Amino acid sequence: MPVITRFALAALLLATLCARAQDKPGLLLLQRAKSAKPAASKPVPPPAATNSPALSVKDIAARVKPSLVTITFTGRDGSVDGTGSGFVVAPDGLIATSLHVIGEARPIKVQFADGQKFDVTEVHAWDRRSDLALIRIDAKGLTPLPLGDSDTLEQGSPIVAMGNPRGLDFSVVSGVVSARREVKTGDLDADAMIQLAIPIEPGNSGGPLLDMAGRVHGILTLKSALTENLGFAMPINSLKPLLAKPNPTPIARWLTIGNLNPREWQPLLGARWSQKAGRISVEGTGKGFGGRALCLNQREVPAVPYEIAVTVKLDSESGAAGLIFSADGGDLHYGFYPTAGQLRLTRFDGPTVYSWAILKTVPSPHYRAGDWNTIKVRVEKDRLLCYVNDQLAIESDDATLRTGKVGLAKFRDTKAAFKNFQVAKTIPSAATTAGLEQDLIKQLEALTTPPSDKLLLSLQTNAAASRAVLTARADRLEKEVSQLRTLARTVHRRDIQAALLRELDQPETKIDLFHAALLLAKLDNEELDLAAYRRQLDDMARDITAQLAAMPDEETKLKALKKFLFEENGFHGSRADYNNRANSYINEVLDDREGIPITLSVVFLELARRIGLDTVSGAPVPGHFMVLHRPKMGNRQLLDIFDGGVTVPPKREEELRLTDEDLQPATKRSIIVRMLRNLISGARATQDAAAMLRYQELIVALAPESPGDRIGRALLRLQNDDPEGGRLDLLWLLENRPRGVDLERIEQLLRSLR
Repeated sequence: MPVITRFALAALLLATLCARAQDKPGLLLLQRAKSAKPAASKPVPPPAATNSPALSVKDIAARVKPSLVTITFTGRDGSVDGTGSGFVVAPDGLIATSLHVIGEARPIKVQFADGQKFDVTEVHAWDRRSDLALIRIDAKGLTPLPLGDSDTLEQGSPIVAMGNPRGLDFSVVSGVVSARREVKTGDLDADAMIQLAIPIEPGNSGGPLLDMAGRVHGILTLKSALTENLGFAMPINSLKPLLAKPNPTPIARWLTIGNLNPREWQPLLGARWSQKAGRISVEGTGKGFGGRALCLNQREVPAVPYEIAVTVKLDSESGAAGLIFSADGGDLHYGFYPTAGQLRLTRFDGPTVYSWAILKTVPSPHYRAGDWNTIKVRVEKDRLLCYVNDQLAIESDDATLRTGKVGLAKFRDTKAAFKNFQVAKTIPSAATTAGLEQDLIKQLEALTTPPSDKLLLSLQTNAAASRAVLTARADRLEKEVSQLRTLARTVHRRDIQAALLRELDQPETKIDLFHAALLLAKLDNEELDLAAYRRQLDDMARDITAQLAAMPDEETKLKALKKFLFEENGFHGSRADYNNRANSYINEVLDDREGIPITLSVVFLELARRIGLDTVSGAPVPGHFMVLHRPKMGNRQLLDIFDGGVTVPPKREEELRLTDEDLQPATKRSIIVRMLRNLISGARATQDAAAMLRYQELIVALAPESPGDRIGRALLRLQNDDPEGGRLDLLWLLENRPRGVDLERIEQLLRSLR
């Protein structure tokens, strides 16, 4: 069998195998939406498109201006941190804009052209990957703009864009549609954005893109970095699912998204501190001298001696950010941090520069500029030991301060990110195996040492031969480095696989499903802080419990759980980018409050377990995972967590032809396997064969006797240029001869490998 045919067969068979338990909205959601309770706000339907008279740009501007708004979000000190645009889509105060315009966890204000100002009371719906949001203000009788059908907007069509460029109120510009483009940048992931031959400036974002009949076809989103007269808009059809199925979040809860956990951290002196994926980020200038801002950890500090450590990365080596310790919660503390490519130990004795002592500033060959660096301080009774990447950089006998809290600090306009913060009596070294590190350094040392003139003259005596030899050696080194990186990734994945098997090999009642789901996410994100997300889920459970009266019954707990997740915190099913792998990473589901049926159900089930609600279990409904509630008294309820926990009516259950097996409690191992199948589906959508293989490897490890998964892995190994691995899986099938497998086809494929 030719190679190309074998790969085509592999792809076809694998597509069939991996579609079995994949979660997807499917017919269930489409039919349910017809009978769902209508949203409070309805967009005004567009007028008939075919014979609407064309308007002048002046007429369009006059019609749109009363419905156009300026949107600002403020920092914690009340100053304006960002400005954008938006437009009215419903008369009862609903406004459409771009998600990045409203900021994250920030108070939001809206101003109309006539000067009226409103506070935003609710973020009605949002979608991170399409960069869209709906916000609500307390106003009635507004004039909404009609929404068009963006699929009908053709290349070359004349259009008008309105917004507030660079903070200037209400401007208009006209141009044409250039093309449709796939755009992937940051969180934005759109297949068919509208490319525009018009200038897009800061402040235009969120404004409407209109046709010459005054209908909205898009929402201005991006400016090209290459040319002034080029911008992009998100098609208005991407907003319509948010209008149909909103996920309202009160502004008080919106302000908590991305915020540091107040049980763990206390920001001081301004700046903007946020947390996502286990990392803490900071930007903005602090109020302390030198732009200093602090973030105190709330854990109990051990008695002296003790150690603190964090891994930090600066956006610029001219900045400064790192650790503080012996902090009194005000202006007294030590600081140890990188700055200007060096390491600095300082003592702050007051609020001004005159009470600031630089104890030592030193260079270090162990500091990696522009990269992540782990800094650590050991606090002893009569000395301070400061390390960078496990190498001693500074030793000081300063003993002025010894009591107080520990935490993080940043200075000036520095943007910095932190991860793996630790405080303990001792913190083990994180250094790699010395022999492995030395081997790598030895292989690359010739590339890091500047060549001498003598060497260059020698090489130039036969330049062509020298160049050939050097190029060949460079190729070998690049290959070796690539192999080492591949080996490092393999070690990590094997470690995750072993940890996942240890967790799932326990009795069902002892398996921590949330921890297993976190391990699955860590497979693709080596830096994921499992403990931080475990604490976050525990804190969520405590918040729910705090709302319950003494001795609550199961129905009260269920209502409180639903209210907390869906009404107060805006958790919702992913609409615009269902197959995005982020929806299968449980940490990103918590960060973005968005997911697919199975991941949202895992969050629901694990919170239920933590608040003592033991009447719910996972229901492995084909194509759309759900939760089954079996109360001790009364009828069971099938809950669709993807749709806000609504109860599926009996008639709908009959239409779905659910079997008893579909309503049996899903085992935690089967839930993880199903999550892996969804990850494979997401990887297939982006043609990432390597990712598909690593997920399939885990499935086989969890279900080693499954012939279908063995076939799937064999074919993926072939696609990933691993014929020997594929051959071993095919041999396993021939040796075990499982029922239902076409062994003749397996033998045929095996012969093609020989």
